[in-house]
Amino acid sequence: MPVGAEVIDCAGRVLMPGLIDAHVHVYGAGLDVSKAVKRPGTYLAHYAARFLGGCLNRGFTTVRDVGGGDVGLATALLDGLLQGPRLIYGGRVLSQTGGHGDMRPGDHDLDAAHAMCGCASHMDGLAVLADGADAVRRAVREELRRGASHIKIMASGGVVSPTDPLDCSQYSDDEVRAAVDEATRMDKYVAAHCHPTAAIRRCVELGVRSIEHGTMIDASTAALVAERNAFVVPTMAIQHALHAHGRRMGMPEANLAKMERVVAATMQGLDIMHRAGVSMGFGTDLLGALCDLQSTEFTLRARVLPAIEILRSACTVNARLLRQEGRLGCIRPGACADLLVVEGNPLRDISVLERSDETLRVVMVAGRFHKRALP
Repeated sequence: MPVGAEVIDCAGRVLMPGLIDAHVHVYGAGLDVSKAVKRPGTYLAHYAARFLGGCLNRGFTTVRDVGGGDVGLATALLDGLLQGPRLIYGGRVLSQTGGHGDMRPGDHDLDAAHAMCGCASHMDGLAVLADGADAVRRAVREELRRGASHIKIMASGGVVSPTDPLDCSQYSDDEVRAAVDEATRMDKYVAAHCHPTAAIRRCVELGVRSIEHGTMIDASTAALVAERNAFVVPTMAIQHALHAHGRRMGMPEANLAKMERVVAATMQGLDIMHRAGVSMGFGTDLLGALCDLQSTEFTLRARVLPAIEILRSACTVNARLLRQEGRLGCIRPGACADLLVVEGNPLRDISVLERSDETLRVVMVAGRFHKRALP
């Protein structure tokens, strides 16, 4: 022990690594994404500050943003301008026209009021619409130039987008290959939004490393994912939150219908992946006021998975996904000293992590206390 080191008595409580949420949207300021992406940057920055502070209070010491997070916010965190977890970001997502990243209603035309990038693709703070392999390559290069740790593509329909059927695959094989090739040559990887099993299978076959959601996966596709050493990041929290609160919060009926299909498949998909030995990360995907439900991901997964597997997802599996093995998601010499002290044992009762206001006594990030409430 170093001379002068402080010894802290945890008094029988559980010491564990800081948690990792591998699917967040730091600028996801509301369920109406088409409206949220048009808000002033100053508003979104304040939303992000509140969102990140909440994550840290709940014990999430690292988050991976998969749509919108940028170098400005990451630098502000590093410079201590706001309190929050370590932010790993992928920049804007890539979507085909009419895909899950295209939030324009079907009766809206692209006009001069919309921002344009240099390759004449529509873009906003969330997404770049890039059609064709060359446009995809250019969009990937631009996000990597801005410091993205990974590239996110929209490879199937989604719930909150207005014009795309849920179970249709998006992007051609050549476009997906272009994204994977550009990312791989820069030692980065591609994550893909996928709900239907066909979209999951083709993305993994084309070299995508991280499947986001993976809701409607079947057994043979899960076996392929495990064989290829790819990851799936299920997001139970947002799906069940929208199912419970979406109508009250003004979600359109067409989107609610898509959500019913997703929720009906979530638990079965989780069980299929568990049985196949898929590396399942931990993500939540919450938007707007729903972000306070982040820790429900633990108890939702506990309907199917043992507590130890859920904790591994939020720690060691996510660390491997982020290529941060030995630094994040563990307690060992040389790691980042992201630590939690918990009242209660999550291995016996995973709900102690959902009740973080009551149970988290210590939250430490990179060796610095964010919360210290020990007697």
